[in-house]
Amino acid sequence: MKTPNTVCAVVVTFNRKTLLRECLHALQNQSRPVEQLLVVDNASTDGTLEMLSAEFPGVEVLRLEKNGGGAGGFHAGMKRAFDAGFDWIWIMDDDGTPAPNCLERLLSQKMKEEAQVLVPIQRDTSGRDYGVGIWNRFYVDVTSEVIEEKRELRGAYLFAFVGPLISREVISQIGLPRREFFIWFDDYEYGLRLQSKLGARVQIVPEATFHHDIGGQTREVRLLGRKSLRNQSPAWKTYYGTRNHLFTVLRARRNAREVGWFLVREAWLLIGDVIHETDRWKRARLRLRGLRDGILGRMGKRVQH
Repeated sequence: MKTPNTVCAVVVTFNRKTLLRECLHALQNQSRPVEQLLVVDNASTDGTLEMLSAEFPGVEVLRLEKNGGGAGGFHAGMKRAFDAGFDWIWIMDDDGTPAPNCLERLLSQKMKEEAQVLVPIQRDTSGRDYGVGIWNRFYVDVTSEVIEEKRELRGAYLFAFVGPLISREVISQIGLPRREFFIWFDDYEYGLRLQSKLGARVQIVPEATFHHDIGGQTREVRLLGRKSLRNQSPAWKTYYGTRNHLFTVLRARRNAREVGWFLVREAWLLIGDVIHETDRWKRARLRLRGLRDGILGRMGKRVQH
């Protein structure tokens, strides 16, 4: 007889074997073990395969022929887990570690509420709270206080691919993440698709914690007299963020208000590029190129890094 609530953890990695090792140890030490651990290797060249073979012989590895980015990795990994018949697919990048009781608490909440997506609280590894990794439709952080008051967020609420537990029913009805995004905003588009096509409930589980080292990825600056957070990611990622966000807003939302908000946001970020970044003109050009390609629907891996 098939065990109910079988879980496959899918971890996407690329050239970060030290972080991957920490993530896998955390997954292997869950109070409620997963039935399968699947690593999607985006054609790493740093000895990741050798490390996995030597230290984690029981972990299934799906090696891609080329780097498909986070979006391509999640697409491939979720497809493999879905085809294998697992009831739940627990997805994450290699730079996060679930707390030892994270999965247990996610599934415990599932037993109380028939949710189709269960999302843990996202915390920085130093204990600082940089937001819970959940946003409203305008991509504004939902605060911890809001979540404590109301755990079920209805409407177009979105979540990061940082430890969400997704039921196979969701995948069977709305499909897989869009691999042509390469990186960034694949989770944003998937959350909108989830709401528009399925109306599925996203259940927030504050007792479930996922540690994600995001503190070093942002810095606070003053822009035109106001405090603003700047993403510290490399310039080439700016292109994908801008392109994929606009592509989704134009095709999934089709809402003049949200398109207008997006353009205001991008103008603000463009000003910040020029004022605060050392590679200001390169970053600004990539942002403008992302706007063009988002409008034209030019997807896939188009900027090298």
